Amino acid sequence: MLPQLCDYARRLKLTPPLYDERPVRYIVELDASGRLLNPQPTDTADPADRSTRNGKRRLVPTVQRSSGIRPLLLADNAEYSFGLARDPAKQARVDRAHAAYLDLVNRCATETGDSTIQVIADFLNEDPGDQLHLNDDFDRGANVTFRVGADLPIEAPAVQRFWAREHDPARAKGAVIGQCLVCERERPVLKRLPAKLKRVPGGQTSGTALISANAEAFESYGLDASLIAPTCGECAELFTTGLNHLLASETQRTALGGAAFVYWTREDAPEANPMQDIDRPNPERVRALLESVFERREPAPFCDMPFYALSLSGSGGRAVVRDWIDTTLGEVRVRRAHWFARQRIAGRNGEPPEPVGLYALAAATVRDAATDLSPTGHRALLRTLMRSALTPAPLPRNILSEAVRRNSAEQRVTRPRAALIKAVLQPQGLREEEDLMVRLDPDNLDPAYRCGRLLAVLESAQYAALGITSVTDRFYGAASSAPASVFGRLLKGAQPHLTKLERDKRGAYFALQRRLEDVLGGMDGFPKTLDMEAQGLFALGYYHQRAHDRAQARAHREGIDPETGEIDAEQQEN
Repeated sequence: MLPQLCDYARRLKLTPPLYDERPVRYIVELDASGRLLNPQPTDTADPADRSTRNGKRRLVPTVQRSSGIRPLLLADNAEYSFGLARDPAKQARVDRAHAAYLDLVNRCATETGDSTIQVIADFLNEDPGDQLHLNDDFDRGANVTFRVGADLPIEAPAVQRFWAREHDPARAKGAVIGQCLVCERERPVLKRLPAKLKRVPGGQTSGTALISANAEAFESYGLDASLIAPTCGECAELFTTGLNHLLASETQRTALGGAAFVYWTREDAPEANPMQDIDRPNPERVRALLESVFERREPAPFCDMPFYALSLSGSGGRAVVRDWIDTTLGEVRVRRAHWFARQRIAGRNGEPPEPVGLYALAAATVRDAATDLSPTGHRALLRTLMRSALTPAPLPRNILSEAVRRNSAEQRVTRPRAALIKAVLQPQGLREEEDLMVRLDPDNLDPAYRCGRLLAVLESAQYAALGITSVTDRFYGAASSAPASVFGRLLKGAQPHLTKLERDKRGAYFALQRRLEDVLGGMDGFPKTLDMEAQGLFALGYYHQRAHDRAQARAHREGIDPETGEIDAEQQEN
């Protein structure tokens, strides 16, 4: 994973080493001789703009720091820059921080020979607090930088090179020499990674570390911190930059259920985003994908291009790698087609199948998606669905049990849940022409499937006679798990409904009587119990029959032949 991230980062227009985009609120304006042009620093904050309410964002030197004193070159808060403490009780520590900052700026001026840095060093060494007039609303925690004439010295290449040398692991006291696990060269390796990951769901706002150990339980062979997975400074900078770029992207990042999915290819490929339809599928694009794959058209361009996907979430100050996929664009294209084919199922009113998004499928297995699919809920389910959509990995049977339990709890079968059950029951590698569970299958003699159909017909009879569906509300759970215990009573209870319909609605009576005969004609008694897979087939039988019946009723109302979809002239005349 890390080598692929490094390769990806090399293709980007990289920021300078150990530079990152941060808000810089104040700019101290100096002329070329070091004279202060304005006693009040320029304030770049705009409270009306969310992106600049803490100051204009700029590329500035950065390094991880926690409780220690580590100054940031020419772009730090007022405590480091001017020795102005936010808390007077901590002035002694702030004085040490300011002294370290001055030492850093003086060494930068000496080593680079840059005249603008020397101007800033001279200004800072002459007690800037006496020269600056700071308002009461001056934010001492905001970052401050300097402009000399028209130049921002933090942007100077010489300053950027100095900052990289300053934090070169080889120059650190007690530097550890080891084999970098990315480039495999013997080099100084880092005890702390130079930067953190941003925008990791569930992580700290200040950033999360990709490699870190701060407790004995996480250490290996006596190695602590980032030495548990040794990387050199160059590789660490690359894979952190590459991953941050992906996490900030609008086209290469998908957030689902408390995790971030990022994806990229080994080389630039001008092909449509292969992930764009996974969560919010476009029916037309999905239809074109299915036709292209199952009709065996010419391979799409870049099919052999390596494709990578990574799932991340945060755990306090650490980033957790939840999943890693290494495949090709061609394989992803084929797997996506099979994914959408396996979930194809008629709409609840018999409409043509429409693809269902990843989140909707996962939400169908829980009571409340807003809470149950949160980082503390069924987060692994979304990752499992994502992996099955992109790789040959089958959907585990525990997903079937989750869907079946929700059917029993809610006493109904929704379209997303029916699609998910079908996807679990369908084998991987299914050819489109073999898909027999899209809509009602009158020839399916499976007892569980027939029992599901029978419950739907009995519900229709009750609704036609009384306008209620209590038979399903009361008996779905028992009928789907132990059919023999309830269907005798249900059939007996349906007779008064049919008698009433025969008297008042003879057309409905004959239609329902034919459906009952059709379903019962293929059965030899009722199973005593149904296992989990059979309960899934029961749900599909129930769903298919209801969708079919609704479609027939609509067609009858609108005068349409349900078989051809054309207007029935004879019915229209009647």
